[in-house]
Amino acid sequence: MPDVDVRKRLITVEEIFHEGGQPAARPLKRGAIVAVIANPFAGRHVEDIAGFMDDLKPLGLAMARDLIAALGGDVAAIEGYGKGAIVGAAGELEHGALWHVPGGYAMREALGDAKAIVPSTKKVGGPGARLDVPVTHINASYVRSHFDAMEVGIPDSPRADEMAVILVMTTGPRIHARVGGLKASEIKGEDGLR
Repeated sequence: MPDVDVRKRLITVEEIFHEGGQPAARPLKRGAIVAVIANPFAGRHVEDIAGFMDDLKPLGLAMARDLIAALGGDVAAIEGYGKGAIVGAAGELEHGALWHVPGGYAMREALGDAKAIVPSTKKVGGPGARLDVPVTHINASYVRSHFDAMEVGIPDSPRADEMAVILVMTTGPRIHARVGGLKASEIKGEDGLR
């Protein structure tokens, strides 16, 4: 398979103090890292593409580590995660699915023993396309307070023959989360769901 050709990267971190109520005791940080890479399958149908996932694994791990550093460097502070991909117009949606394994496993490895499946989304879009990347708790997908999303994109990306691969992490629940459900303090950690 071809080497991964990275044209650019973007790391962004937002800090949320309140959503109209009292300022939170601890502000929520949401961070995203995007790598814009050449799509080796753009412009043609290739039946056997799965091998490219192995090529993407080192990129995924480097991105996960860099995002943790951008969020303060403390692995224990990360409570939520998600991933996504935007495929340029000369590619196909399935090319974005190549990011599932390298992006998800990279975050789980970098975070230690995260149990929950990493939520994901993907789409085909042109330069400036934005993607709402879903977020759930790293150890239990049913923790309602951590259901979140972060809108991510780069104005000039992806070009038709590129993909933008994305990781998102958060340091806690939504600010002022109050809709009930399983609490983070109630996680049993047995199955990644509860």
